[in-house]
Amino acid sequence: MGKAAILNPMQPDSDVIKKWTDSAPFWEQHREIIRHMFAPVSEALAEYAGVAAGKSVLDVATGPGEPALGLSATVGQQGRVYGVDPISGMIEAARREAERRGLDNVQFEVASADPLPYADATFDAVVSRFGVMFFASPTEGIREMLRVLKPGGKLALAVWCSAERNPFHWALSRVMRKHVDSPPPDPDAPDPFRFAPEGKLRELVVEAGAPNAAEHLLHFRIEAPMPVKEFLPLRLEISEKLRETFAVFSPEEQEQTTREMLESLSEYTTDSGMSFPAEVLIVTATR
Repeated sequence: MGKAAILNPMQPDSDVIKKWTDSAPFWEQHREIIRHMFAPVSEALAEYAGVAAGKSVLDVATGPGEPALGLSATVGQQGRVYGVDPISGMIEAARREAERRGLDNVQFEVASADPLPYADATFDAVVSRFGVMFFASPTEGIREMLRVLKPGGKLALAVWCSAERNPFHWALSRVMRKHVDSPPPDPDAPDPFRFAPEGKLRELVVEAGAPNAAEHLLHFRIEAPMPVKEFLPLRLEISEKLRETFAVFSPEEQEQTTREMLESLSEYTTDSGMSFPAEVLIVTATR
């Protein structure tokens, strides 16, 4: 991936690249808690994609290495997992963690979804957790994922339902909206909730060449075993949008907003930490 001036229209735009590049150190720093929070989504993707011992798997938009690192244990030494992401800082973090764990059946490469740097019919399964929402061209990216699947191979994509049904997002964004005028994003612009409308992503997968695409609703809980005063700074750090908005406030505004955010989050505190009800759509297809 190069600078904005040499990006082709199918690559992530420079704004998206910069946002995720700036966030990469925080995602590496909070790797373990992020893995724990989204483990139910990773497990569902693996199940829907039929990931098992001996399989070859591609994780697109792997970030700092999840769910690819976890899937490496599932496929075992007879299998192989590849992870790609257009953000070099994310891939460097993934490689460091794979080396720290001594994993030799997982490999990470800097690459966007379109084009994928693999031959046709390479993988038994392709997964992507919260990645397709940010593709420059989701249709072309999905078409590429289908291309690298073997005949009979399975695709599984996870995207958020609406923010209002996910207080992990909404508990803080509703506070920010009180202080900042923020027009709604273009429904087709890169955004966490780009594919929140039911059926939208499934129809896109059909358009990309998988008429058997299906949509599944996953209910789970996002668990973060930490007190709210530790969770709030973590949440701000891993969200470029929240972090950037909060940074422009004056010290007095930051103090007031922090009080309001802690109050908003208090509804989701338990004796063991933070716990949020969550809803995710998983769209599947077989090549």
